Amino acid sequence: MQRLLIVSNRLPLTIQERKGDLHIEPSVGGLATGLRSWYKSSPSIWIGWAGIGRKKIKKEKDIMARLLSENCHPVALSEHDVEAYYHGFCNRTIWPLFHYFPLYAEYSEDFWQAYERVNTAFANVVAGIARPNDIIWIHDYHLMLLPKLLRERLPKATVGFFLHIPFPSFETFRLLPWRKQILEGLLGADLVGFHTYDYAGHFLDSVHRLLGYEVGMGQITATDRVVKADAFPMGINYEQYSNVDQDPKAQAERKRFRKKLGDCRVILSVDRLDYTKGIPQRLEAFSLFLDRNPKFKRKVILVLLVVPSRTRVEHYIQLKKQLDGLVGEINGKHGTIGWMPIWYLYRSLPFHSLAALYSLADVALVTPLRDGMNLVAKEYTATKIDGKGVLILSETAGAAQELGEAIIINANNQEEIVQALEKALEMPEQEQIERNRTMQKRLRRYDVVQWANEFMDKLLYTKKLQQEMEEKALTYEMQRTLASNFQKSNKALLLLDYDGTLVPFAPRPVDAMPGANLLRLLEKLTRNPRNEVVLISGRDKDTLESWFGGLNVGLVAEHGVWIKEKGGGWETIETLTSEWKEEVHPILESWVDRTPGSFIEEKEYSLVWHYRKANPGLGELRARELMNNLSNTIANLNLQVLEGSKVVEVKNTDINKGRAASRWISREKWDFILALGDDWTDEDTFKILPSTAWSIKMGFGASAARFNLSSPSKATSLLRKMVGGR
Repeated sequence: MQRLLIVSNRLPLTIQERKGDLHIEPSVGGLATGLRSWYKSSPSIWIGWAGIGRKKIKKEKDIMARLLSENCHPVALSEHDVEAYYHGFCNRTIWPLFHYFPLYAEYSEDFWQAYERVNTAFANVVAGIARPNDIIWIHDYHLMLLPKLLRERLPKATVGFFLHIPFPSFETFRLLPWRKQILEGLLGADLVGFHTYDYAGHFLDSVHRLLGYEVGMGQITATDRVVKADAFPMGINYEQYSNVDQDPKAQAERKRFRKKLGDCRVILSVDRLDYTKGIPQRLEAFSLFLDRNPKFKRKVILVLLVVPSRTRVEHYIQLKKQLDGLVGEINGKHGTIGWMPIWYLYRSLPFHSLAALYSLADVALVTPLRDGMNLVAKEYTATKIDGKGVLILSETAGAAQELGEAIIINANNQEEIVQALEKALEMPEQEQIERNRTMQKRLRRYDVVQWANEFMDKLLYTKKLQQEMEEKALTYEMQRTLASNFQKSNKALLLLDYDGTLVPFAPRPVDAMPGANLLRLLEKLTRNPRNEVVLISGRDKDTLESWFGGLNVGLVAEHGVWIKEKGGGWETIETLTSEWKEEVHPILESWVDRTPGSFIEEKEYSLVWHYRKANPGLGELRARELMNNLSNTIANLNLQVLEGSKVVEVKNTDINKGRAASRWISREKWDFILALGDDWTDEDTFKILPSTAWSIKMGFGASAARFNLSSPSKATSLLRKMVGGR
């Protein structure tokens, strides 16, 4: 069985100092609580910060021994780095920005440098522990640089990353000065997981628009590998909460709470102290509810449980003062002798007390302004053994996408919250039971164990996919064999695409003209009369003539419209017309108007709409629209619409690179054939090649080519190897 390394900011055990002595206690938090039992069920090691400084933990050998006995490996951090990394970059930069509070975000270079140092410290520990077959599972926003750092040290490692908070939309994420470094860090993982498809979509959009990688169906085609992004909504330990009636301590607490609450119906609010939770808005809505519904006075109590958090951060200090003031104001306005509408608890509660509150609450009011998942909503629902109870849930909590039977509200809309409270308190018991049973069935099936297992299955599947693609990679040894075969051949045919294959793409087609080194390389390839070199391009014939007309090569222009044998003149495969341009050109012009940065390239027998300089997301959207529009327009015009790399081209039907290449392939009995291409317009060439040919695609997408190379520089390097000995 493969060993699992779980890496998170905190260990599931925390070291605390009391009266000069160190004590180990279980960590509080959804991740530690949820995975504690699961990770112990298989060979696992948990790596994280232990909660105290570097010097103290080294002195306490007993503490270290205890941690290691629990398969916990601490990462030693200085107090300065903890302050700048955790309280600084994590909580003052990433947390507010990713939760759509950009005005709260601080962009400090010192914070960023501490974040880099701490991620490097984690990488040092993980790399020192990891074995070749280990699975490394990294968690949350504290360690977004770690996947890349580990990939650099452990290139073959199996690495997964899960983000437990929202990933913001591109327009918000782009505000981060270190946005590209964060994305590149995450792409060191094989699989990047999120709670919802919205978050995964935001991540893919940012990767595409900021790094330029091709993205489709949750797959990112990076320079030398593919990375998957997917949604895995985190579950809870369902049995732990659904069996609350069998917990004597929880039942005793429930009786104690019920005695104090009397016959009042209970509305429960449970949150960490955080501005993302919408607690002030919730209190104001509750006050409005009492104004509108005097019949519920002395009959309902809002139990407001707020767990202290980040007590040294100014925004949290101010929030605490605001909550204290609101609670006092509402209790003073609505309260009477013997009844206070709000019970305010500012502390954390042990499990049995929290479970007791869940089980007796008639309504759970869960209204964050933004939340990655929110497990409180799931925990509350799981405790409803008799099915009675109503969940009110914000639409901006990740859990809302799973718990659709709850009363879903807009957390900023007081009217909706008031109406939801009224509906919840008056909902018939049978309706409550029907809603809860549906949600419970879902939560029981997709619990925290299923969540973890599903992530692991997808991670291993992604690794298998990568390995299959790596098998198609043209290795150094294969390149030597290819070069040797070429040098020994008597008749060699080289079919070479240009843009994206021999040279990288340029924002403007004219900027991709060949350099002196490439021209010399092509000249060397053609020096021997046994070699036939053919450049098969989508370029127009005049451009190809001006760039390569002086070389002893064959040329194919406009994807096969024009052909020029070496030493001959230009000719077409068949009689073509261009009258159709009058009808198609205005359509392309309208798409240029709608897509800033796009432009039209007119060739003799084709029209090309380029969008490489346009906003990537907008360009792809417009390309889909344009292709749909053109498909209807040209239905009876004997034309075809082709999609290349950031281009949409219209030309005559049955014209393609493969048809042009067949002219050379069928002419001789070649004992060596090489075809290089980068996009799907080259697939027609790959498909007609004999099985003995060397067909190579630039990049790692699906292809009929037998092999892959990562970039144009690798392609030209291969050609240099070929001419090196001949």
